[in-house]
Amino acid sequence: MKATQQLHDLGQSLWLDNITRGLLTSGTLGRYISELSVTGLTSNPTIFEHAIKEADFYDDAIREKALTGKSGEALFFELALEDLTEAADLFAPVHAGTGGVDGWVSLEVSPLLADDTAGSIKAAAQLHARAQRPNLFIKIPGTRAGLPAIEETIFAGVPVNVTLLFSREHYIAAAEAYMRGIERRIAAGLDPTVASVASLFISRWDVAIKDMVPQDLRNRLGIAIAKRTYTAYRELLASARWQKLADAGARPQRLLWASTGTKDPAASDTLYLEALAAPDTINTIPEKTLLAFAEHGKVKAALPLDGGDAEALLAEFARAGVDNAALAADLQREGAASFAKSWRDLLDRIASKIDVLTKAGQT
Repeated sequence: MKATQQLHDLGQSLWLDNITRGLLTSGTLGRYISELSVTGLTSNPTIFEHAIKEADFYDDAIREKALTGKSGEALFFELALEDLTEAADLFAPVHAGTGGVDGWVSLEVSPLLADDTAGSIKAAAQLHARAQRPNLFIKIPGTRAGLPAIEETIFAGVPVNVTLLFSREHYIAAAEAYMRGIERRIAAGLDPTVASVASLFISRWDVAIKDMVPQDLRNRLGIAIAKRTYTAYRELLASARWQKLADAGARPQRLLWASTGTKDPAASDTLYLEALAAPDTINTIPEKTLLAFAEHGKVKAALPLDGGDAEALLAEFARAGVDNAALAADLQREGAASFAKSWRDLLDRIASKIDVLTKAGQT
C-alpha cells in the first residue's frame, strides 16, 4: 500500500499545493486523485505566477481576454477561476462522498488586501459567488485585519481557508473568529454548516532560525510548533463552547499543515509529512514532495494529543535565543509581504505576456 493511502486511512487528507492548466489538461491531477489519494488542492499567487511564466498553457486565454479589454487582476481572476472550478469539479465526488468535509480547492483574495478588512469581505463574497462551486474555499490571511474579515465572511456563509498562521496563538485567534461567525449564524437562525480550515505554516520556521541554533535543533522547530498547535486544536474540539456549536450542527474548522516542502537539502524530502501524520488534519504539499512521499515515504506514529516532547523542545529553542512569539509575528508579516510581492510579480507577468502575445498577433 502506498504511503499516501496509509495517511489517508489514518484520517489525514492530502491536498496538492499546486494548480496549473497543464495539470488539468494532461490528466495528471485526475491521476493523483485516483492513484495517490489526493483529495483537494490549494493555490497562491506564487504558484500561478510560476505557471504562467514557465509554460504556454495560458497564452491563448490571456490573448483572448486581452483582446476583450481585460488586464491585471480582472484577467488573472478569470484565469484562476477557470482552473479552480475545473479542479473543484474533479474533486466533487470526494466532496459529496465525505459530506462536504473533503474535496476542496482554494482561491486567495488579493494579498494587497491583507490590511483591508472591508475589502477582504467584499472580495471573498464576490469571488465565491463567481465560482458557483460549493467546494471552493476563499483564502483570507489570519492577520489583525483579516480576523474580523474571516468572522464576517463565515457569517455570510462563505467557506474560508485561513492562511498565514504561524503559531498556536495565531491558530486560536483564527478558530475563535470562525466560531464567532458560526455563533452569529445560529443566533440569526441561519444554517451553521459553513466549512473552514486553518492553515499553519511549518517549514518557514526552520528556514528562519537555521543559522541561529546548533545542528541538533535544525529542522525541528516547525514540527514542535505544529505539535503544540495540534494539542490546542484537539482541546478546542473538546471544549464546551465547541460542543455547543457541534450540537447545533456546526462542523469543525480543520487544522491544515501548510509549507511542508523540505527547504533544507540536507534533510529528508519527506520530513514534514512523516512527522505530521494526524487524524482530522490536512497536509497540503508541493507536487515534488507528494511524488517523493508516494515513492519512499513512511507513515510513522500519529501526533500525540498532548504534544509529546513539543514543550520541552520549545524550551530548548528558547534557551538558544529563539523568541517564538516575536518570530511568529515576524513570519506572518514577512509572509504577507512575500505574497504581496508575488501578486505584483504575477500581474507584471500577465502584463508582459499580453504585450508579447498581442505584438505577435499583429505580425
